[in-house]
Amino acid sequence: MTQKQKKIVILGSAYPLRGGGISTFNERLAKALQEDGQEVEIFSFSLQYPVIFFPGKTQFTNEPAPANLSIRSIVNSINPFNWLKVGKILKIQRPDLVIVRYWTPFMSPCFGTILRKVKKNKHTRIICIADNIIPHEKHFFDTFLTKYFAKPIDAFLTMSKDVLRDVQKMFTKPAFFSPHPLYDNYGEKLPRAEALQRLDLEDNYIYFLFFGFIRSYKGLDLLIEAFSDARLREFPVKLLVAGEFYENKKPYLDAIEQNNLSENIILRTNFIPNEEIKNYFSAADLIVQPYKSATQSGVTQIGYHFEKPMLVTNVGGLAEIIPHGKVGYVVEPVKEEITNAMLDFLQNKPDFLQGIKEEKEKYTWDKLVEVINSVCEELKK
Repeated sequence: MTQKQKKIVILGSAYPLRGGGISTFNERLAKALQEDGQEVEIFSFSLQYPVIFFPGKTQFTNEPAPANLSIRSIVNSINPFNWLKVGKILKIQRPDLVIVRYWTPFMSPCFGTILRKVKKNKHTRIICIADNIIPHEKHFFDTFLTKYFAKPIDAFLTMSKDVLRDVQKMFTKPAFFSPHPLYDNYGEKLPRAEALQRLDLEDNYIYFLFFGFIRSYKGLDLLIEAFSDARLREFPVKLLVAGEFYENKKPYLDAIEQNNLSENIILRTNFIPNEEIKNYFSAADLIVQPYKSATQSGVTQIGYHFEKPMLVTNVGGLAEIIPHGKVGYVVEPVKEEITNAMLDFLQNKPDFLQGIKEEKEKYTWDKLVEVINSVCEELKK
């Protein structure tokens, strides 16, 4: 039964900022909360990152706005006067709940200041959905900034047990776990032949897909080394890399050339719009995530939606949601183990579909909304 309607504000990235995991998640969560009968508004950024700090080509999308969502592009991440203004607006607006996303200490001064102002209304509860507490690329000031951010938080919600443990080590605040729901907003799976045609790919190859922004911790360099194994050349297999470089691309291109893989690796290293994501996942035979470090990953939840087997490394929370041998492979982040898993897939052609269908039932948006509602009830006590 739907509980009494709450006024909820989600504080974090959303349209017209580019899709990527956080914006897409916030918009999908807003829809799920609306379907639960809540009144929802997203407070997004007028300026998320100064251009000098943004590694991609553009922060904005030219895709149409998501339907039936209230999004205010109002937060300036580097302007303290703006933080006070936004905090005052939320203080006066008195939402029952603010859900704030935390993914980088860079946002700590902004979010921490806004939320301190909000708390002064003595009404609004604040839940932080923490993508990570310890960032992938660490700096000496991370802990200080994270603690500044966290002071006004009433409770944490994490989407991996690994992050939950990090929260519990750093804070005494209530902390809860709910797994990352499926990204089910990219359309339905296409017939493989149609997806290959849309991508102008030959249909006589098996395709391993590396998807998402390319950053050091995601291990594309490790995957290139693993994919260079001569035994893989005995099979009609290609590696499809789809996603924008968020760091210097030269070391990756050099590794491809040095390993003579130019004919075996297809680079689509532009930003992939939401409307094209289904093409890549529908065309792929195996999703490969060779991460060196991780918390959780939205890529796995896209893979589940499109019912694709996955190869992940045993870091962070990835192994929590990919049962080895049931929906794919979990290996250590070393090239030999990644190579062996790829070879097993090519040699033995395991059928993971039934296991994927069973596991994906765990990752619905309704379940995340239920946890958010139950945390709100706990905070009332």
